[in-house]
Parts: sequence; structure tokens; C-alpha cells
Amino acid sequence: MTQTTIQDQPIPIEEEMRQSYLDYAMSVIVSRALPDVRDGLKPVHRRILYAMRQAGLTHEKPFRKSATIVGEVLGKYHPHGDSSVYDALVRMAQDFNLRYPLVDGHGNFGSVDGDPPAAYRYTEARMSRLAGELLEDLDKETINFRPNFDNSLKEPEVLPASLPNLLINGSAGIAVGMATNIPPHNLGEVTDAIVKLIEEPETDIEALMKYVPAPDFPTGGMIMGLSGARKAFQEGRGSITIRGVTAIEERKGKRLAIIITEIPYQVNKARLVEQIAEAVKAKRITGVTDLRDESDRRGMRVVIELAANSTPQLTLNQLYKHSDLQVNFGVNTLALVDGVPRTLNLKECLTHYLAHRKQVVTRRCEFDLKKAQERAHILEGLQIALDNLDAVIETIRKSQNVEEARAALCLRFKLSVPQAQAILEMRLQRLTGLERKKIQEEYANLIKTIAHLQDLLASERRIMFLIRDELLEMRKKYADPRKSRIMKEEAEGFVIEDLIPDEETVITISSSGYVKRMPEGTYRSQRRGGKGVVGMGLKDEDSLEHVLFTTTHHNLFFFTSKARVYRLKAYEIAETAGRQAKGTAIVNLLPLESGEKVAAIIPMKDKDLGSEELFLVMATRHGMINKTAIAEYKNIFKAGLIACILNEDDGLIGVRLTSGDKEVFLVTRNGQSIRFPEDKVRATGRRTKGVIGMRLRTGDEVVAMAHLETGSELLVVTANGYGKRTAHKEYRLQSRGGVGIKTLNVTKKTGQVVDAKVVEPEDELLLTTAMGNLIRISVKGISTQGRATQGVMLIRLEEGDSVSDVGHLSKKDIATEETE
Repeated sequence: MTQTTIQDQPIPIEEEMRQSYLDYAMSVIVSRALPDVRDGLKPVHRRILYAMRQAGLTHEKPFRKSATIVGEVLGKYHPHGDSSVYDALVRMAQDFNLRYPLVDGHGNFGSVDGDPPAAYRYTEARMSRLAGELLEDLDKETINFRPNFDNSLKEPEVLPASLPNLLINGSAGIAVGMATNIPPHNLGEVTDAIVKLIEEPETDIEALMKYVPAPDFPTGGMIMGLSGARKAFQEGRGSITIRGVTAIEERKGKRLAIIITEIPYQVNKARLVEQIAEAVKAKRITGVTDLRDESDRRGMRVVIELAANSTPQLTLNQLYKHSDLQVNFGVNTLALVDGVPRTLNLKECLTHYLAHRKQVVTRRCEFDLKKAQERAHILEGLQIALDNLDAVIETIRKSQNVEEARAALCLRFKLSVPQAQAILEMRLQRLTGLERKKIQEEYANLIKTIAHLQDLLASERRIMFLIRDELLEMRKKYADPRKSRIMKEEAEGFVIEDLIPDEETVITISSSGYVKRMPEGTYRSQRRGGKGVVGMGLKDEDSLEHVLFTTTHHNLFFFTSKARVYRLKAYEIAETAGRQAKGTAIVNLLPLESGEKVAAIIPMKDKDLGSEELFLVMATRHGMINKTAIAEYKNIFKAGLIACILNEDDGLIGVRLTSGDKEVFLVTRNGQSIRFPEDKVRATGRRTKGVIGMRLRTGDEVVAMAHLETGSELLVVTANGYGKRTAHKEYRLQSRGGVGIKTLNVTKKTGQVVDAKVVEPEDELLLTTAMGNLIRISVKGISTQGRATQGVMLIRLEEGDSVSDVGHLSKKDIATEETE
């Protein structure tokens, strides 16, 4: 074992490393990163305020160079780098970081845009008036002092803290293995809660939240609902959603603009504007024509001008989603209690602060009582001297020196040494009648003061009511209106789509990953055999892969080739102005990995989410089938969910929403098909491989999955634009796992099978080609044929072009949507 030697004592290096790391960790936790629950300060902040007080830099005194303060703190109390001290000093002066700044700064102390402060040789500072309250009564033995780093001076272990600084200003810090993130609160609200706790110590957290409903951030903003704050107050941890404050303003030409007047706490305004600009460029935020920052010393004003026909609420929703105009503040109320880090709820924070104030006020009263008693004792001696003035003078005159005079006075008049010394030091002017009266009045007042202090110290309840009265006085001096607005619970349930028309729409995705949304009427219906129209402006070697008919309010589940699933609302995909628009790169909407492509899109209504009676059936290229309850996909994270487990080299090719009692139909590229009951596929969880649905011949693979119903027909489309309808009765019911039967006679003329759909005569199709052409045709115009036939021409293709996707518009589904 490797060893090291310290003072000739061998120590295992593992033990030395362990002990040294623990010492370092505890030093960071206790002496650097975490605030004390009593005064809400970390050591560096406490030392800065104490050094400023000792240097006389109170709020009514002139400013002094920050360099002087930094040097004072470094030289006497804080043996670390100057940047650590100056950064802490700067933060205490920033009104966008602290709800109630503790330092009054003069000069450039940084900005909400992230601009750094000027060097400490240029700025000046002094304590704020409120900071003075944290150090009030420091000289009355109210707290303990400890030696500084070189034992040359004393520094306070904690400040008396007449105000609950931990809650009103919050704190943030990262220690070893732990971190704290406490939001600021409104002083008036916190004071009211403490007063309630003093008057009724059994008050619970729910009752305290009537006084402190949520944090109050210095930059304002809107707190979206109280559930996050309630959890943080009850458990010490929680997440609070904050939104910036916006207004809709009408501009010239009846155009509208979104005006941002407040931003969430700790959001960099300049970075926010950059984020918005980047999201607009990437088309994650739509309808924006201009963006500029018009903020000045009068207030914040970021202007987002909108296009003529855009919907401001939709753009706002995109701003909340794709920028820091809406953020989550993670609350972690971790503070030092008796030197030990603890996660605290709201009541514990207030209780520990009250215990500290009780100790401070008690020690202050004891100090004042001691001083009053000492002064009363002296005054009693002076009164004895004045009553026996001639004898006192005679005694002093007979004495040879001060010591003899003091001893003689003590002996003759039964005085204490301090009383005799006070008599010897008494000036002749105190012998006048007026001065004698002042001594008598002072003594009478002291007797009252002593009685009052003794009365206070004899009753804990009286001490607590004194704390209450002092807090109410602080409230009167420093309380201000709440800055952060709280959105009511009913507003928390506000859904932006309520402002967006529920209209039929078409979603298309190209093979290179561009997605767009267009009105359903963009493509007029044509006769079978036409050439179609240009559907999307495509790059070279790009092609259309997916076409989906849906409505703007549907949830869209995007299943990828790597068997992951993501969710968007249809209206979150930007609507394009025309058919030839390229659209938005889907990677700007979904966090797809390299090489990951969309394999299927499933539209779903809100009421179906979480249903225990609906299932998603998935098929892979190698013929595997997986069935999972839709409830498994109720909560999809931004990073997506695993939809199923794939075998190596396999990929997802189709997903269908089903009630679980239909029939599954698989179709292969070479024209084979199989029909089997869906109930033969057992429902499993997401993280499973499923079961074999169809065994494939060499070189073949599954290209489509459908669900057959009685009376429906199967429509098969080939790469060269041929297709046909075949009645479902032509396909006999088989057992799962077979090789199937022929569904289309694949030839060189027809090309291989591209897709298959279950259709009815009233339905329509949208055929998309690799070159970007689309044709919308009625199903009733496609002839019904047997299984082993080639079909008829559906679209006339140009040389080198081929069918890439088949979109299906079911009029039955649309009619159902309209009647609900």
C-alpha cells in the first residue's frame, strides 16, 4: 500500500485523501457556499457588511471607493481572492438580483443585460439603510464573535438581523455534493407571516401561505400558479414557473406588436433577445417581422413586431416554449442550522429566524439591564456625595493621594469602588442645583428602565411581542408592494389553443427532415391519372415522405425510426404561405439524433390521452409487432420517450391507434400480405420487443400496416404510381407469424409496393412523389380488383420520379370531429 509520512507517522494515503477531502468539503459547506438560516448571509457577505460598518460606511455617510472596501475585507477578515469579495459586493448592490439591496452602489455595477461591473477602482459603495438593520445592536453583546484568520481581530459569527434576510433576499450557492437556491420574497408578506407565528405558534404552513403566497422576484414577472410554490414551502424543494410580462400593442397599418416589459428572474435580457432572434430564424417562432430592444433608464421595453395576419397569442406561446421568456426556478431551501446544512420548509425558516431574534433580543435586554444597573449604582453614589458634600470634601482633602481618598470614601460612606471613583471624577459644575436635579431625574428614569427590562426578561411571551413590535416597525419602514404577479389557478389552466381556430390542415415531412403545415384546401381534388401539382420546394435529392390530414388542435405523436416518440400540437408547426414553401427543419421542433427520421405520425385528440381502452400498435421492417396502451404515453418529456425496443438493423415503419379488437394487416415491399386478429398480440409495456407478426422471405421487408374492418377495402399503391382497391373478404384470416398471401402482382411496370391504406369510397388520397409533386384524388375513382392484379395508374410520373408517400383523408373522421 502506498503511504506518506507526516512527522514520522505513517498514514495510508487513502485515509489522508479521505480526511483532506472531507475537511475541504466541510470548509466549502460551512465557510463559503451556504447561507446561515439566522441572517441569510454567507461568510463573505457578512464580512463585507461588518467591514463597511467598522469603516463607518453607513447609509448616511459619503461613498468610498470599492477598492478600499475590498482591501479592508481581504486584509482583515476574508483571506481569499479579491474577485470573490468584489463579485459578492457587486451582487449586493444589484437591484435586479436582490429584492432589497444591502449595498448602495455608485457607478457601473453591471446590468440586467449581463454587462460586467466596472473595476473596483472606479466604483464607490456604502451600506444601504436596510443593511444597517442587519447590524443593529451588534455592540450590545447580542451575538458571539470569533477570531479572524490570523487571530488579530474579532469578527461576528452571525449578524443580529432585525429583518428575515434569508427569505426576503434569498440565496444561491453550490457546495460539495449539495446546492442552495432560495428565491427572494416580499418583506411585508414575510413579516406578516412571522407576526402570525408569534401570535399563534401552532400555525401550519398552509395558513402561513395566506401571508406568503409565493416568492417575489426583483425583476417582476408572472408566477404561473401556486402549486410549485406550495410544494417548495411544504417540502423545501419545488419548481416555480415564471413568465415575463407582455402586452399587445397596435402599430401603424393595424399591425400588432408584442411588448416585453418584465422578464423572469435571473434571465439575461440581451441573451433573451438573441434567443428570440435565433428561434425566429430557425422558424421555431413564427409571425415575427422585426425585433428590437428599446429599453432605457425609464424601464424595459423589448418590441416584437408581428406580420399582418399572425396570431399574437400563438407567437406568445412559441416565445414561452422556445425562449427564456418563460423559465422554471428550481427552489432548494438549503441553509446552515447550527452549522449543519438542512433543507427547510417555510415554517422552519421562520421558526429558526425567530429563535435567533429571541436570543438576540434577550441578550440585548440583558446588556441594557446590566448597563442601566451599573449607571444607577453610580448615580446612587453621586446622590450620597451630594447629600454629604462637606464631609466628602473633607475626606478628600485629608487624603494624601487618589487611592487613599477612594478607600476613605468607601469606608466612611459605605460606597463601592466604582461609586467612589465616580465621586472623585465628578466635576464641580455637578454641584449646582440644576445638575443635582438632572441626576435625580436620570436615576428615576433608570429605575423605570430596569423594572421594564426585568419584566421583559422574566417573560418569554413579552420578549416575543417585543420582537413582533420591532418587526412591524421594520415593515412600516421598508415594506413595498409585490413586484411579481401571481396568476390564479384558473389562469394556470389557460390553453393557448382556445384562441386558435380548429381547422382541417395538412402536415408534410420531407426525407431530409423539413416539416410544414398548410390549409386542407391547398390541394384541390383531381382525376386519377393526372400529373399533380408541386407540393414543396425541395432541394436536390430530397423527397416527400409523410403526408397527414388532421386538424390544428390535434396532438401529433411523432414516432421515429429509432423507436422514440415525441409530441407536438399541430398548430405548433408553422403554417406556410404556399405549397412550394420548404417549411421548417424538424430538428428545430424535435430533438432528433443524427440519422433519426420520422417513421410515423399519429394524430390524437386530447380526450383520448391517458385512455386505458386505446392502444398503439407498432410494426417494424422485420415484421415485429408491439402493442402498448396509450396511457403509457400520457406524459412525454421534451427529450421524448422510448416507444419500443428494436432488434439490430430493424426500424419502425408504421404505428396505428386502435381500440384493441380490430384486425392487423401487414403489407411487404414485394406484395405479400397477412391478416390476423389484433387480440392475438398481447399488450405490453413500452420497453419490450413485441412478437413476430409476419415471417419474411429473403430480400423482403414490411412497408405498411393497416387495420381492416368489415366492409372496408385495402388500397395498395406502388412506387411507379399504380394502385388498386381490394375487398377485405379477399384476404383470409390467418395466424400471426405466417408468410401471408399475395396482395398485388409486383412487376417492373408497377414497381414495388410503397404503402397500403384501409379506405372507403368517400375518402380521398394525397399522393406525394419523390420530386415533390402531389395529387389529391378520390378513392371512388380507383377501381376495385382482385388480389393478384397490377392495379391502375393513379398518377402520371415524370421520368426518374416515384411515389414516396400516401396521405389518407377520411371523411368519416372529419365528420365525427365536426359533430363532437
